[in-house]
Amino acid sequence: METMADHNGIGALTRRTAFLAGLAALTPAAATARAPLVSPSGLAPLSEGWKRAQSLPLWDGAPPDRGFKAQPLPPDYPQGFIRNVTRPELRVFRPSQPNGRALLVMPGGAYTFVVATHEGAGVAEEMARSGYTVFVLVYRLPGEGWASRWDVPLQDAQRAVRLIKARAQTFGYSPQSVAVLGFSAGGHLAASLITAASEKVYVARDEVDHQDANPAAAGLIYPVITLTPPYTHPGSATALLGSNPDPAIVERRSPQRRVSASTPPTFLVHALDDPAVPYQNSALMLEALKAAKVPAEAHFFEEGGHAFGLGAPGAPASLWPALFRLWLDRRLSET
Repeated sequence: METMADHNGIGALTRRTAFLAGLAALTPAAATARAPLVSPSGLAPLSEGWKRAQSLPLWDGAPPDRGFKAQPLPPDYPQGFIRNVTRPELRVFRPSQPNGRALLVMPGGAYTFVVATHEGAGVAEEMARSGYTVFVLVYRLPGEGWASRWDVPLQDAQRAVRLIKARAQTFGYSPQSVAVLGFSAGGHLAASLITAASEKVYVARDEVDHQDANPAAAGLIYPVITLTPPYTHPGSATALLGSNPDPAIVERRSPQRRVSASTPPTFLVHALDDPAVPYQNSALMLEALKAAKVPAEAHFFEEGGHAFGLGAPGAPASLWPALFRLWLDRRLSET
């Protein structure tokens, strides 16, 4: 499957195919996916910007929950696809000219890995050039043995927003101007956050946890939203919930069913030809937002596939970052 312009040539496609085949053999969730959630650029090595970025641990000591078990990795596993996360962190990308606002980025990866390349560092560097202090979340993965697998990513997302708000004076932005941006499964995590920010998924442990976990605004880029057929991404749903989930847990982690008046303004992007996560995911979320009278904006592009990150140069889908910045600037100016 071609998901964006191949800037790395046939070699990148060959490496991608081999990697996905190896990963699918080790992770049943990935094997059940409708289509791969990886673009050719996703196999690029971690950028120097990522390596230089400050690492900010989410938790003092061990994170909530228990049961982590390291997962085997295929040979030549790409550094940019992070797995076996025991110590979740934020990677901080600081702008040269701060605009007083912060953005939490949640990369995708089918809840099976965290894409630190084009959906992590690439997006962070782009938004930092616009003045945002950007934090990329490396969150724990539900299928790595955690007892409450369906809560673990949300624990990290709630803690991340609280920590970003608590460190506002240190990094130089307003705690009222913190937004989130999620991609694919990271889009599901961002949608879960904005619809369940007040859900108690872990025991408060310090002053940071006195902060409100709800951001001021959210961007959901080709997000997984529904966890049930016919429009879910089966690999993401299975990775998050397990193979035979309790219906009550499915309901709790279905953000389109939990939108309320407290859900922040939301921006949605999807390609109509997405073969992995159907565009109906964004349409379902848009309908729920409008029904709850939550301000929302959506852009559906004719082409783009899945996992296109910032978009292929010259393609209409590459316009979404500029559209998002305009929308976000307008929304945050109201806070």
